[in-house]
Amino acid sequence: MAKESMKARERKRQELVDKYAKKRKELKEKGDYVGLSKLPKNSSRVRLHNRCSITGRPRGYIRQFGISRIQFREMASAGLIPGVKKASW
Repeated sequence: MAKESMKARERKRQELVDKYAKKRKELKEKGDYVGLSKLPKNSSRVRLHNRCSITGRPRGYIRQFGISRIQFREMASAGLIPGVKKASW
């Protein structure tokens, strides 16, 4: 599992992205790159990192489900994900 501090950092970045999204879009449309550079660096969407919504694991993330590959396997084996059959894993 990920550290609570790492999860908190990601939540803080997400809040900044949401807060400055409209302003960023307006500045990009105007071509005002000086104004963009004055915004906080963590307000850029590029700075976000996908994490498993259950464990917070940053690697092996499956975007369609929002969870890591390990949690996907466990949930599929338990029958919690409909339409997924265990083949040969």
